[in-house]
Amino acid sequence: MVLFTKPQIVVLPLAMLMTLSGCSVMRSYDDELSQTLNLVGQGHIDQAITQLESNNTGADKDLLYYMEKSELLRLNKQYKDSISTSLLADHLVDEWENEAKIRLGAVAETAGAVLLNDKTRRYDGHDYEKVMLSTRLALSHILSGDWDSARTEIKKTHEREAIIAEVRAKETEAVEKESKEKGITTTFKDLNGYPVETLNAPEVTALKNGYQSAFSHYLAGFVYETLNEPGLAAPGYRQAAELQPNLKILEDGLAGLETRPSLLKQGETDVLFVVESGSAPALKSIMIPVPVIVSNLGVIPISFPILRTDPTHTTAPNMVTIDGSNNLPLATITSLDTMSKRALKDDMPGIIVRGIVRAAIKTTSQKVLMDQGGAAAIAGIALNVANVVTESADERTWRTLPANISAARAIIPSGSHEIVLPGTSTKQTIDIKGSHALVVARQVGNQLYWSQPIYGNKLPGYAQVSINKSPDVADQIVKKKAGKKKKSSKKK
Repeated sequence: MVLFTKPQIVVLPLAMLMTLSGCSVMRSYDDELSQTLNLVGQGHIDQAITQLESNNTGADKDLLYYMEKSELLRLNKQYKDSISTSLLADHLVDEWENEAKIRLGAVAETAGAVLLNDKTRRYDGHDYEKVMLSTRLALSHILSGDWDSARTEIKKTHEREAIIAEVRAKETEAVEKESKEKGITTTFKDLNGYPVETLNAPEVTALKNGYQSAFSHYLAGFVYETLNEPGLAAPGYRQAAELQPNLKILEDGLAGLETRPSLLKQGETDVLFVVESGSAPALKSIMIPVPVIVSNLGVIPISFPILRTDPTHTTAPNMVTIDGSNNLPLATITSLDTMSKRALKDDMPGIIVRGIVRAAIKTTSQKVLMDQGGAAAIAGIALNVANVVTESADERTWRTLPANISAARAIIPSGSHEIVLPGTSTKQTIDIKGSHALVVARQVGNQLYWSQPIYGNKLPGYAQVSINKSPDVADQIVKKKAGKKKKSSKKK
């Protein structure tokens, strides 16, 4: 129940409402991206990119456009173009970070967000999308052969998580304050008809938060290890294991950090296989009546977002086969499907506050006009129609991200290898070089996209164990060498 003891009266001009209803307010992002993903699932990447462009003809491209396009370009093996596009998105997220530090805790940012719907708000990305943007950039840099730039993005990932944690804490505090001042006690559990079970599922509530992923931190460990920085690799592996406990690949990342360099020989490559499946869930809008007291009790319909898993999404593959006989078990280490649900669960208090405030203001504005009678009453009726037309939840979300990310890791001979995923008959030949390499595959619908790493002159080098490992390991190596010298001197 919500009580507005001092009704706010704000009448937005009808012409403005109708003008806005023809632009972003009425846009169905879910419809647009469903069509794009269907093309991706059929193997028509170029057509998918063309359609994305046709849906974003304006001069000022938003964050979602750049994020979606960067994914499509990476699937098309256009790594450099994907990186350039991702950096444009990253610039917008950097702007958000700078602004967020100044205005920590803002709940209702603009009058439009209150009076029309959340679609009028500038899209700054969900928390997990901001972090995943840095992770995707790191992947693209590795695939293009630039491990140093990947390291830069890994470092930014950690910094970005810290900023998000601070902003999230302040926004939670601000929402609680706003709710208390306006007497808003409604939670998403009170919304009759809302699929509460999707946000309260055990795998959702088990997550530490909605933005840290085990994959991002494991990749950080892998990058630092590749660059012979075990001291930085260890925290990445450790954090990954803490975020997703009881997964062997994650536990082995840290446990084998000191021994792997000595096991890796010239002519062998430590390969991280990353298999991404499905597409991130869609946000859809549903209308739910909520009791609100303005001048009298009324039940006002308010739109709220719900998440629906991609219907073409299949179970993540559990194995990758190399050269027909070497079967590596795959483990799903990050579910963006689950993370998006946790992010929405954390966002719901703010969405509810904005929705209820918006509904109360619309109702009050309409009543003011109706009470005046005559032409004002007619305007009030038109305003009511416009309110119904424009009431919609924000459906914007990064849809070209995968639903699940699985991984396997093995030391194999450098050179060309045939790789196959279960359920597919196509053998993909991948060339492997250097001490470390990354291979990425993506399943979308019936289509399977493989990456082919690009190798430049600067390949990852083999670690000098005695120099780069921890003091304990280095001491053991020194002792072994000393022992050999003593034996040889005795022989003489």
